[in-house]
Amino acid sequence: MFYDCVIIGGGPAGLNAALVLGRARRKVALFDANQPRNAVTHASHGYLTQDGVTPAEFRRIAYEEVLNYPTVEHYNDVVTEVKKIEKSFLITTDQGQFQSRKVLVATGLKEVLPDINGIKEHYGKSIYSCPYCDGWELRDRPLIVVSDQPRVYHLAKLLYNWSHDLIVCTNGKSILNEEEKQKIIAKNIIVTEQVVERFHGNDGHLAEVQFTDGTWLKRTGSFITPKWFPQLDFLNNIDYEKNDNDAIQTDVMGKSSIPGLFAAGEATTGTSTQLIIAAASGSIVAASINLELTEGQFTF
Repeated sequence: MFYDCVIIGGGPAGLNAALVLGRARRKVALFDANQPRNAVTHASHGYLTQDGVTPAEFRRIAYEEVLNYPTVEHYNDVVTEVKKIEKSFLITTDQGQFQSRKVLVATGLKEVLPDINGIKEHYGKSIYSCPYCDGWELRDRPLIVVSDQPRVYHLAKLLYNWSHDLIVCTNGKSILNEEEKQKIIAKNIIVTEQVVERFHGNDGHLAEVQFTDGTWLKRTGSFITPKWFPQLDFLNNIDYEKNDNDAIQTDVMGKSSIPGLFAAGEATTGTSTQLIIAAASGSIVAASINLELTEGQFTF
């Protein structure tokens, strides 16, 4: 089957792009393996009119709206390969092959949590990674930042806006320089290099943090720094330009170094972004794709 655009990824970026292209009467195939990174999140925040919506409900509403446009088709399928064929693309999936004039990659990121006992049981309920997404829910609580990555300094300063009862744990690493330590300590924030053994709590609600030296701390919330990796193996046969995070390098309109190949959302940043930012990215890139398709109709 031949499409105007194949969208790979059914998160906020891909769904919003499908909505815009559907309203532009473009024939669109949306491929979504239904493995959203934010599935563990109890609610999404910072999206006007949708503040507090669960990820599942957001997807349900989004698909209901997107599939209301007859030129948009949804495939619960996994894309395994994308090949450039002259002025179009051949897309191979677990279920077959498809051809398209344009390809929009909106696959988001794979998230890898720190290797700490108890983290999975609490992640998305009382342990988070994004202060703008979940800081309000943990405001004024006793918090601990656990990270052995350089961005722990920025995260600690940011979280001070939501709680002054803050401990920064670098989990066995000496990653803060003396100036950074002094700036944090000056705000009565405790800094420790102890190694976390386990997060303890009930039903996902953090209560205590256990360290490898046998000491415990009462904390009811935590922020961590996962590692994120773009999910782009299906592009291995395309020599596209990457950015410093191994994501797809694009211009402001989502165009990659390969003509006809576009990207939106976290596939372009390589770092986590808020729901509303990813959705906005999808809208912008969809307009860019539609413009190219329109210009193509008037080219001899």
